[in-house]
Amino acid sequence: MKAFVLERYGKKRALRLTDMPTPELRDDEVLVEVHAAGVNLLDAKIRDGEFKLILPYRLPLVLGHDVAGVVVQVGRRVQQFRLGDEVFARPDDFRIGTFAEFVAVKEASLALKPKGLKMAEAASIPLVGLTAWQALVEKAKLKKGQKVFIQAGSGGVGTFAIQLAKHLGATVATTTSTANVELVKSLGADVVIDYKTQDFEALLRDYDVVLNSQDGTTLEKSLRVLKPGGKLISISGPPDPDFGKEIAAPGFVKLAMRLLSLGVRRRAKARSVDYAFLFMRANGAQLHEIARLIDAGAIRPVIDRIFPFAATNEALAYVEAGRAKGKVVVQVK
Repeated sequence: MKAFVLERYGKKRALRLTDMPTPELRDDEVLVEVHAAGVNLLDAKIRDGEFKLILPYRLPLVLGHDVAGVVVQVGRRVQQFRLGDEVFARPDDFRIGTFAEFVAVKEASLALKPKGLKMAEAASIPLVGLTAWQALVEKAKLKKGQKVFIQAGSGGVGTFAIQLAKHLGATVATTTSTANVELVKSLGADVVIDYKTQDFEALLRDYDVVLNSQDGTTLEKSLRVLKPGGKLISISGPPDPDFGKEIAAPGFVKLAMRLLSLGVRRRAKARSVDYAFLFMRANGAQLHEIARLIDAGAIRPVIDRIFPFAATNEALAYVEAGRAKGKVVVQVK
């Protein structure tokens, strides 16, 4: 099969298009013919070597964390999926590889594609959808009438999280640039802060939940907009000790996480708020719930650009530039 392969870690290192063996199928896996693959900043960070301690991949490595496609083979123990099923998924860590013609996905991480979506639209959903779900539903337990601040509302996670929070009945504040104000309003944002001319810390008070995706300065300011008992969930770090336990990290990595997050955890405690780091994980059951919401019209995909498979490196560079509105997708088939 054709695949884009990372041969060595390196900043902005180009992936090489080459022939690779089709993934060997395990008993609990499904082989998916890739029709489209979402492109995420996570792919660039792994390529640059930023996650070597947390995710010690063996190279060469096929990147890609989102897939929509068709089932072409099933493992012996697979019961829920059949040949020809149209599916979507975020493959598990250490089984990623959607920048390719085929990828093997665990049955438990797979779901039937939302009926109303094209393959490219479906491929835009899994990673950002699961991130928003695990942050707002699982960790924050966001309820009707609560207030949530979702940073970077026009980005991949932001465009999905705004819609999910509105569906849950929350009041949503977000940050974006002047050019994207109307977009985030159309997704349901109630309070829109133009980060180029306004300071969210001066405008927001007594929020129940913050979904942080920005830098350390923004993280510190976010603590101050929460009310006592509020929750700050960060997808951009620093990793906390609970995450170290979750991934069964080696002792020295757990210690590093404890030290890296010590300052923010102390400051959160002093303000009587909770800090948690989220590194989303594959989950087919949650994707099934997300597909139901999409089919019901509660959430729609937001896609900035679709690149041809041959332009996967260009798609990755476009995502890294940080100006995409919603998601970027590679059309493989």
